[in-house]
Amino acid sequence: MNEIILLKLGEVVLKGLNRRSFEQKLVGNVRRRLLGLGEFQVSCMQSTIYVEPLSEDADMDAAFAAMQDVFGVVKISRAAACEKNADAIAGLAIDYLKDDMLRAKSFKVESKRSDKRFPMTSIQLSQSVGSALSDAYPDCVVDVHDPELIVNVEVRDLAAYVHAAPVDGAGGMPVGSNGTAVSLLSGGIDSPVSTWMIAKRGVRQIPVHFFSFPYTSQQAKEKVIELGRLLTPWCGDMILEVVPFTHIQEEIRDKCPEEFFTLIMRRFMMRIAEAIALQTGAKAIVTGENLGQVASQTMEAMAVTQAVTELPVLQPLVGMDKEEIVRLARKIGTFDTSILPYEDCCTVFTPRHPKTHPKLQEVEQAEAALDVESLVSEALEGREKIRL
Repeated sequence: MNEIILLKLGEVVLKGLNRRSFEQKLVGNVRRRLLGLGEFQVSCMQSTIYVEPLSEDADMDAAFAAMQDVFGVVKISRAAACEKNADAIAGLAIDYLKDDMLRAKSFKVESKRSDKRFPMTSIQLSQSVGSALSDAYPDCVVDVHDPELIVNVEVRDLAAYVHAAPVDGAGGMPVGSNGTAVSLLSGGIDSPVSTWMIAKRGVRQIPVHFFSFPYTSQQAKEKVIELGRLLTPWCGDMILEVVPFTHIQEEIRDKCPEEFFTLIMRRFMMRIAEAIALQTGAKAIVTGENLGQVASQTMEAMAVTQAVTELPVLQPLVGMDKEEIVRLARKIGTFDTSILPYEDCCTVFTPRHPKTHPKLQEVEQAEAALDVESLVSEALEGREKIRL
């Protein structure tokens, strides 16, 4: 029996003349996720990617699980293939779906023919296969309105395929199809989720973490590295840029009014992120900001923070509530790591009474006491790159 994994494409099918480039990007991402799982052949035809094992040691269970983390895929089916013959298809359905048929109390057959040369209509094929399954499994009755099991038959160019109900894929767009962005990655709950959400829109990312040793510990740094690793199945391989931030924060503490500490700190983060973006060809900055969540996330504060960069700032969490963010963090597997009790640099020198409705001019005036250019250059020169 020739078993195969079928991946149904999502938004990619809506693309026009450049659709092929999106499909090629998705095929490349699928091949990357299959590395180490055995030898597979990956091809794309008729809005479907075919993942076919080429060796007996190919791990189909692990491959099927891995495909659920690939952005750009909306449905995933583990199917069996046979020649395009009604009797062969019926025989395959009887054998391949034995466990499903024995568990179910009712079923129906849904057929699709992308190969219009096949001599039977979709309805005729469904009736033929359904009759054969009824004879083989008399305890499972036909119910075309509310079946417990749907048997799917697809007649395509290369072969006919039989499978039970598909599972949901990750959706979105293939990572890398919509450019590259710099993503600010702290050790909290929000920023890994924002990174994941922008990856879902097809953006490859360069995570940047600001590290304030000794005010933040080595464990805090390891926590962020682990968060980055947890994101790589979705986001692809990434290089984490760890930026030394201690000197900048000490300078802010010593020379700036306390109420502006957080605002000025975040303006430095944006400057450094923009510099890294210019060096790497990234076209945007991603943050985990959420409107009204903390004092530095009012509209006025966000405007002051973003005034130092000309790049677009993508904020996918801006309108979400905390429960929604936590739910996503649990879904993608970052929540348990995010809540480990190791603080990040945002908690260092936190002002007692932060300015919540700042004016740009007063922040710039407070910042004038700092040698901004020198501090940014020093931080960029000292950064560490970690391949995830």
